[in-house]
Amino acid sequence: MQAQNILKSLVSFPVLGGQSNLSILSYIQSILDDHGVSWSLVPNEDGQKASLHCRIGPDVDGGVILSGHMDVVPVEGQDWESDPFSLIDKGDGKLYGRGSCDMKGFIACTLAALPQMIKAPLKKPIYFAFSYDEEIGCLAAPELARAIRDGYEEKPAYAIIGEPSRMQPIVGQKGICIFETTVHGSAGHSSRIRTEVSAIHEAAKLILWLENKMHSLIEAGHIDNRFSPNHTSLHSGIMRGGIAPNVIADKCTFTWDARVIPADDTQQILAEFEAYCRILEGELQKRFKWSKITTTMHHPIVPALDTPTDLAVVELIKNLSGRSDLGAVSYAAEAGQFAEVGFQSVICGPGDIAQAHRANEFIEVDQLIKGVEFQERLIHRLCQ
Repeated sequence: MQAQNILKSLVSFPVLGGQSNLSILSYIQSILDDHGVSWSLVPNEDGQKASLHCRIGPDVDGGVILSGHMDVVPVEGQDWESDPFSLIDKGDGKLYGRGSCDMKGFIACTLAALPQMIKAPLKKPIYFAFSYDEEIGCLAAPELARAIRDGYEEKPAYAIIGEPSRMQPIVGQKGICIFETTVHGSAGHSSRIRTEVSAIHEAAKLILWLENKMHSLIEAGHIDNRFSPNHTSLHSGIMRGGIAPNVIADKCTFTWDARVIPADDTQQILAEFEAYCRILEGELQKRFKWSKITTTMHHPIVPALDTPTDLAVVELIKNLSGRSDLGAVSYAAEAGQFAEVGFQSVICGPGDIAQAHRANEFIEVDQLIKGVEFQERLIHRLCQ
């Protein structure tokens, strides 16, 4: 199967989020070149990374964007039974390898369908949109989406982001942003805890504020039962501070994330958190005038997706997938970013998100076949 051969090549490129993606990009360019498809790049500042977009078909309004990311997450520390960057077929109906599911399987399906796309008498165009650095904050997608919106005389209508959904149409995703907060206090002997400012103790208060804020949103009825969990989550996963049990810590840093349902606003949550920080900071400066609390973003806010079910893209994705059971996902993806730029956007792709980011990641051969069939139905639809 051509999609499997292409996936084998894609998996062989160990391009992690944050690293140069020029190697896998060159491979994709070579396939497009072999088929006479012109492409454009959207590079980063130093030219070591780039997104790619291209059009197959006529330059008319109403086309469909097929979007995926080229980078994957690390494998270090995971218990792999085979080389993560070699696609392994064990004969059990599964293809093992990093990125096989998330989300090189979808890219392989689009590239495998390319010859059919070129030969077909398309009345509406198909666009490929392949990004970098999705796995570290969906960094490249906004610029890529704008490049497609502004770089063609015609206007595409729809964007299908091929994250693994077992080919279920997904119309909602949570937004995400990751923050780092640092508390600066005063060092001293632990017996002076009421005199000095313990950065660890004060950081703990801030983490408790985040937890209480999450509960208050729930209690206020900020619930969306399409998601699991069905509310905005606020969580701190890393905390660093202190040098000894009997030394008051003068610095403590913790990292936290906000995964918001579409009805909630990350900026509003951050503004309320910052307001509390300023109040706490003022109290701390009465004991130690150089006390300070700072918060920075790890990456720009990734917006949520909330595609109304009466939009044309929803009927389109139902027909292409053969499924009418619309869903929503709690992970972040680039779909919200494409929607923010003005494209009617959904998520639908082969593979199961439960296999993503783990050792022995796999995509089922059957899912890869369904991914190719999806492309074939799209071609047929756009010829009508």
